[in-house]
Amino acid sequence: MYRVFLFFLVGSFTCQVYAQDTTQQMIPGRTNSGEQQQKPYLILISADGFRWDLADKYHAVHLLSLRKGGVAAEKMIPSYPSVTFPNHYSLATGLYPSHHGIVNNTFYDRKKGRGYRINDRTAVQDSSWYGGLPIWVLAEQQRMVTANYFWVGSEAAVAGVHPSYYYYYNSKTSMDSRLQRVKDWLSLPEDRRPHLILFYMSQVDHAEHLYGPDSKEAGEAVHLVDDVIGRMTQMVDSLHLSVNYIFVADHGMAAVDTLHGLTLPSSIDTTKFTVSGTETLVSLYAHDKKDIASQYAALKKEKPDGWNIYLPDETPAHWHYTSRDDRYGRMGDILLAAQYPRMLYLSDHHVHLGEHGYDNHLSDMGASFYAWGPAFKKRLVIPAFENVNVYPLIARILGLSLPEGLDGKPEVLKGILR
Repeated sequence: MYRVFLFFLVGSFTCQVYAQDTTQQMIPGRTNSGEQQQKPYLILISADGFRWDLADKYHAVHLLSLRKGGVAAEKMIPSYPSVTFPNHYSLATGLYPSHHGIVNNTFYDRKKGRGYRINDRTAVQDSSWYGGLPIWVLAEQQRMVTANYFWVGSEAAVAGVHPSYYYYYNSKTSMDSRLQRVKDWLSLPEDRRPHLILFYMSQVDHAEHLYGPDSKEAGEAVHLVDDVIGRMTQMVDSLHLSVNYIFVADHGMAAVDTLHGLTLPSSIDTTKFTVSGTETLVSLYAHDKKDIASQYAALKKEKPDGWNIYLPDETPAHWHYTSRDDRYGRMGDILLAAQYPRMLYLSDHHVHLGEHGYDNHLSDMGASFYAWGPAFKKRLVIPAFENVNVYPLIARILGLSLPEGLDGKPEVLKGILR
């Protein structure tokens, strides 16, 4: 008997296929404390796959104007692996994936005896998969109301806490409706008005996967996101509130080699290992630890084309993806990392023209980071930084006490605040 959990997905929420609930979820009885009612507001926006150079490449007029009046990073470095779920949850927790437990879009947990997949509704809503303390949980614990539109982890009651207002992911709700909901949230009475709103968009990632990051379709998706940002800021400005914005992406995107797709190495013994992963990172989980050395030796002897073969403690230090980091035992015993620009491909799988998940220091994996509003300095460009540092920045703006043990450091982005 063997188990193989390999899923070849379009890297974002857009591939989820379960029944879609479009109604707003609300937790009754939540209110801001008197102290929190005096705090500023912050909207954290993620455009999946919005590489660091896309606003300039496709001349996103609203984003270019807004970042000019605020702060722009040369790029933001995603956590490894540079895929959607781990990085959205790193942004939300200030922890590397190996520390918060969402170690890939698809992975296996030996203790649970089952896998996590981004299109598995049961897993996505199961709080036992999620470590750390998401920023909305931190705020709610300190009597600050939050709202969430589709951020990774928000459908689960992490530490027993949901956002006050949230949605199950669905692809049916129009952007007009989503924008109106943001305005509605900020129009609520002060005691019920969210001071932190998280807002997710998938369009750029989807277009880049299907057509490539240099395609007309990718440009159209960038303009769609830019239009949403322009309309959002106009709607929110009409409310005359002190609102700050942070615009991020989870990762970048690279054009890939579509002529030389990878296959799994023939030496993998699927009777002794559970195999799980994505197009760019595959993990082998030994049923018996005694088999790791022989399987690793077989892979190194095979020298499979297009793959880097690692034991966890052989991975690059900047990945923070070693056995010492693996707090939940989910990374795997042997790792197969696709060599850029190659990707794992099966004959019945649509060929992606764009892909991510590669080394997080690869330039094309770099994400966007812009911030504007009354809390931020103007006309400031800063060097590249790791995305785990966004969490303490948000906490500082909202006056929230930080939990211990973060990978992100408050001092990294302290200088961008007024």
